[in-house]
Amino acid sequence: MFTSPAVLGFILFAAGPMLASLVMSFTNYSVIGDVKFIGFDNYTRLFTGEAPFYFKSIMVTVYLVVLNVPLGIIGAFLVALLLNNKVRGWSILRLVYYIPTIVPIVASAMIWMWMMNPDFGLLNYLLEELHLPTSKWLFGEDSVIPSLVMMAVWSTGNIMVVFLAGLQGVPHHLFEAIEIDGGGTFRKLIHVTLPLMTPIIFFNAVMHMIASMQTFLQAYIITDGGPNNSSLFYVYYLYREAFTFQNIGGSTAMAWVLFVGIATMTGLAFLTSKKWVFYEGDD
Repeated sequence: MFTSPAVLGFILFAAGPMLASLVMSFTNYSVIGDVKFIGFDNYTRLFTGEAPFYFKSIMVTVYLVVLNVPLGIIGAFLVALLLNNKVRGWSILRLVYYIPTIVPIVASAMIWMWMMNPDFGLLNYLLEELHLPTSKWLFGEDSVIPSLVMMAVWSTGNIMVVFLAGLQGVPHHLFEAIEIDGGGTFRKLIHVTLPLMTPIIFFNAVMHMIASMQTFLQAYIITDGGPNNSSLFYVYYLYREAFTFQNIGGSTAMAWVLFVGIATMTGLAFLTSKKWVFYEGDD
């Protein structure tokens, strides 16, 4: 009885809509007009190349995930290592690094668009002062994804906080044992910190991968999928199919393909974790 509100909420707001979207993915539903059951036609259209830019959106999303996940995890971990040392002003530094996470993405996007403007942006001005080649940043086909990844790494304060909490739980007597053996900072990192942090690294990597595969706002707010569809992320393409072209049936099929893709990648991550993630009590 006490769990009934939670169960009811799950059925109404999670399981129910998911089941409805699965049914719609086998129809030609487009808000207006008759609804017909068309079997696997929506899925066939995706995988046979009839859907324009479908494979392009997959490649763009994979490119983003491959760049964004390792850079975001490594960057946040290095910052957490730095902030774990109680140097003067460490509490202020933690706050400064976390601020980008709580800034509304629209506000941060406007700042980055100004900084990355090829004509009068701050970044190209600094590159010119250093006599280095400038970039088109968000306006170049080759540079738009790295530019978006740079913005994403800048706002990984939430990942850093999780790392920082894990680092503060590492037992100090293990570091003292390394010091007694004559080891330095590098050996402490390799033999103590990294092994004990692998469960947290795994958690952050999986969550960051799932979030990266569902990237949407950057394309919606900043690039509109351009230039020349070079930032046409999968979820943004799904959104355009649903709400620009009223192809609700096709977009729900895309959503289910994405769901299966994320579930598969997460399952593979858990399978590989047995080889490199160490939990307390493991042999």
